Amino acid sequence: ERTHNPIEIIPMQEIYLKQLEFKEEMLKIANELEFLPEFHRQLLINWINSITKDWPISRRRYYATEIPIWYCKKCGKPHVPKPGKYYRPWMEKAPFEKCEVCNSTEFIGETRTFDTWFDSSITPLFISRFMRDEDFFKKVFPVTVRPQGKDIVRTWLYYTLLRCYQLTGKRVFQKAWITGYCVDEKGEKMSKSKGNVIDPVPLIQKYGADAFRFWGASESSLGFDFRASEKRVENASKFITKLWNVARYVSQFPVVESFEENKLLPSDKWILSELKRTYDKCLEGYKSLNFFIPATEAREFLWNLFAAHYIEMVKKRAYGEGFNEEEQKAAWYTLHKVMKTLLKLLAPIIPFVTDFIWMKMYGKESIHTQLFEEKLGFEDFSSYTQKIVEFNSTVWKGKKDRGLSLKDSIKVEIPKELKIFEKELKLMHNIE
Repeated sequence: ERTHNPIEIIPMQEIYLKQLEFKEEMLKIANELEFLPEFHRQLLINWINSITKDWPISRRRYYATEIPIWYCKKCGKPHVPKPGKYYRPWMEKAPFEKCEVCNSTEFIGETRTFDTWFDSSITPLFISRFMRDEDFFKKVFPVTVRPQGKDIVRTWLYYTLLRCYQLTGKRVFQKAWITGYCVDEKGEKMSKSKGNVIDPVPLIQKYGADAFRFWGASESSLGFDFRASEKRVENASKFITKLWNVARYVSQFPVVESFEENKLLPSDKWILSELKRTYDKCLEGYKSLNFFIPATEAREFLWNLFAAHYIEMVKKRAYGEGFNEEEQKAAWYTLHKVMKTLLKLLAPIIPFVTDFIWMKMYGKESIHTQLFEEKLGFEDFSSYTQKIVEFNSTVWKGKKDRGLSLKDSIKVEIPKELKIFEKELKLMHNIE
């Protein structure tokens, strides 16, 4: 692919690991394993069905894991040393006194190395201390999830399932979390030969790690290819800026920890209802390990509902203009309740900025020590959402079309279905 030169295939004797006799077991495991997303399961099944020979595990290269075998110089009998030590047969003396077959004392060390997937395929066993700490191994095995790209389903995923099954007789993990490719702006695979590789380091240095993380989470749903460009990371950084600005606005008001729900104003109940919907969807996304869901749901709520509509509706009330003290506190409570919840929802994706804001606004303990609430039990006011958005958008467009500023007064009739928000809508738009 890189040099475009023809390759001559030379048959050579190699070491193989049995896999054909394990195909049925592997297909059973492939069907039992939980795939995230589900449609990538077929990649593994197709690969297993395509296998027609055992796995050649030896390689003739210099840099890899050495194969720990010595051969009797006289009769050729292979000898495997005791486990527990890393062996380098090509340069070390054989750890045997004589051949167990012919009693010769001369040995030749193996010069070949393992296929790179041969040792990387047992990483779950290594981290779970297999054959080193039996008590610990029993507690953590099988491991929970394997995160990886779709391009190595036929290698890393398959070989891990195969080898760990051969060594333990069990399925090695419960879930396979499979991502798509990171491609360029045109949707093409990145490669040095094409010159379309995007270096992440300059982008992280320019826009910050949080922006880069948020771009990765919000670009596409789990399992699908996602496009990379500086413009896309820059757009993600604009959301971080929006979050920062909203937090700065909310931070000017006192924190009200609790408030009687029946004393909240309709606009408070409406945004808290939308917060509950967003919260539930975000948690659903996190539970399914699809970070695209919380990233996009939280962004949509913050940018297009909370900041664009609710904050504009309650500005006068939050500042104590035209409302009594209890109504003002209701606004403060709602602003901080929403802000706290949003920061928690975004913390796994935007860990640094959310933690900084949290520490400044809500206390000394890191946001990453906080727990999600089991559920938010706010009254359902979601039926008003589309009507509120349409009404506000119509008024803003009407003012723009007439060359009026947003502060200028205007004559507009508030729809009957929005009468419960009438006072705040009038103050918000300066309706005569």
